[in-house]
Amino acid sequence: MTAPMDNPRAAERLLAPLPDLLVDPVVRAALAEDLGRAGDITAAACIPAGVRMAARFAARNPGRIAGLDCARLAIAALDPTARFAVKLGDGQDAPAGGVLAEVEADARALLSAERVALNLLGRLSGIATLTATYAKAIEGAGARVTCTRKTTPGLRALEKYAVRCGGGINHRYGLDDAILIKDNHIAACGGIGPALQRAKAAAGHLVKIEIEVDTLAQLDEALEFWEANGSPDVVMLDNFSLDDLRLAVIRAKRKVVLEASGGITLDTIRAIAETGVDVISSGALTHSAPVLDIGLDV
Repeated sequence: MTAPMDNPRAAERLLAPLPDLLVDPVVRAALAEDLGRAGDITAAACIPAGVRMAARFAARNPGRIAGLDCARLAIAALDPTARFAVKLGDGQDAPAGGVLAEVEADARALLSAERVALNLLGRLSGIATLTATYAKAIEGAGARVTCTRKTTPGLRALEKYAVRCGGGINHRYGLDDAILIKDNHIAACGGIGPALQRAKAAAGHLVKIEIEVDTLAQLDEALEFWEANGSPDVVMLDNFSLDDLRLAVIRAKRKVVLEASGGITLDTIRAIAETGVDVISSGALTHSAPVLDIGLDV
């Protein structure tokens, strides 16, 4: 696990890290891909065996940090004796030039693990940084920003963790932890009422039900079902105009959680939050986040 921070204000933002059990297989798969069939032939050729090296992970640009355990585990996989000291941890903001961690390890191992460590650390920190920007844009408006399932295959747990590091919240992790009835489900079932009826009958007592609607008329259908059955728990308002979002909030009267979705950008998210919706979901947090530039300085 990453070490605790000395700064108590920064520590307030820190999350419990993901268990190594979840992170390590991703890191090892990435290392196996990079090492290929013969290992790092450059490091083996150029660096004498047994040489130790000290280095720092440093941010080239300012941003929110996530994924230091990926870097630690990548190095530890090739050198179990390596020392890894966190200076700015996950969930903290790093200035340009800020040192995130200091490491001392076998030189061959460190340089062989460098690219995997930086790929994952930069990717996750980029997601955390973009999420933090979205979260700051709606500060005080009463809504929260959430990610979606538009994640990199194999990296979902890590990318959703990075969203939390950025101050966002997580939508469902997969198809098995909540019922989300979308437009194609509605079409296949023959309407909102039948879809909700089947979902209600199938859902366990801990399973929440969400339904996507495209119009205010569909919202009214969902709310009518709620009045009779106490379900759905959440209604997703897909690509609603600002005026329709305001009307939806008035009609729902806080009976259900309202989630705004569709084409969310930094330019529009504040106005959407001010309509009174509860949650704003954006796939861009994970599928369009630029990598945060982080380097390993020897």
